[in-house]
Amino acid sequence: MVSRLHHVVGAALRWLVLGAVGALAVGCASSDFPPAPELAASPDYRYLIGPGDTVNIIVWRNPELSLSVPVRPDGMIAGPLIEDMPAMGKTPTMLARDMEKALGVFIRDPVVTVVVTNFVGSQSEQIRVVGEASKPQALPYRQKMTLLDVMIAVGGLTDFADGNGATLLRASEDNKQYSVRLNDLIRRGDVSANVDVKPGDVLIIPQSWF
Repeated sequence: MVSRLHHVVGAALRWLVLGAVGALAVGCASSDFPPAPELAASPDYRYLIGPGDTVNIIVWRNPELSLSVPVRPDGMIAGPLIEDMPAMGKTPTMLARDMEKALGVFIRDPVVTVVVTNFVGSQSEQIRVVGEASKPQALPYRQKMTLLDVMIAVGGLTDFADGNGATLLRASEDNKQYSVRLNDLIRRGDVSANVDVKPGDVLIIPQSWF
């Protein structure tokens, strides 16, 4: 009986040691990355059209040419007098100018306005959340979007998340990684842990060791 008790206690101690080592490893891994800068939004950011967006095309004094169309998965749009016009990766203003050039072959001095009404965004500019989020997904970026905005959109953390071990991979800075404190932000209400996100960021939320 005593021998069995020693065996059980020994096994429990081994698990505790492994857990401590795992926690230390997670802590060391996250500390390898600098904290994400609080401010990162660019004041001159302009939205880029992506597949899945819906664009309203308004051709002044030519209602028969005005329409609302989705951007196809290949990044193209089509409409009256225009076939396969590239839209992906352009601002609405850029697309409007390109359409004016294309329509100018058929009508005199066209004036085009493009308005995006359903936002998905260019894939290169989406915010991606992977790992232990309640609803991992890709989100369209919005100007001055923060980490808190992202976490609200994905429904917060799972019960198994190591929120303070999460990292932010920043594609716009050659995939540089930053540490972020999601537990402090969401579960403790520490607003100092809220930081700006940038187009193309990937938020990686690991699983907790215990």
